[in-house]
Amino acid sequence: MKKLIGGAAVLGGLAVLAVAATALATPSSGFSSEQLSVGRFGEIDAKVETDSYELELKTKGESDVYVVRNTVLPGGQSGWHYHPGPSLITVVQGTATFYDGDDPTCTPRVFPAGTGIIDDSVDADHVHLLRNEGTSNLVTVTTQIVPAGAPRRVDAPDPGNCNF
Repeated sequence: MKKLIGGAAVLGGLAVLAVAATALATPSSGFSSEQLSVGRFGEIDAKVETDSYELELKTKGESDVYVVRNTVLPGGQSGWHYHPGPSLITVVQGTATFYDGDDPTCTPRVFPAGTGIIDDSVDADHVHLLRNEGTSNLVTVTTQIVPAGAPRRVDAPDPGNCNF
């Protein structure tokens, strides 16, 4: 019985923390996301190898695979957040500027149209923010692989390392 009460208390505490984190989350502005597709996959074990190329993708348990199109207006931003699995981001139009919450210098990482980014910041200790610091719309198409049933995106509080 003590284990049951203790477990319930821990779960209750986690729920309070989740609500508090959501309340402190930084809102996006000039940012919209359109889900193009989502599919539930069983365990993935894919390997491709040639003389000049190698790929290995392996999961344990089921995964949800999302494809989304994000549009960010000039001056817009995503808000601080993280994802519970990796994201493969393609910059389709404009220039994407990323900031990492654990970078004390708040150094931007800049990616023009036609480039790709791997985002593997998959927990609350590694939040990031996407900004459009250009004069035209920024459009990205992203494939995300997350544990089945997990949220695609988790909003986070401002880590305080950037002054914007």
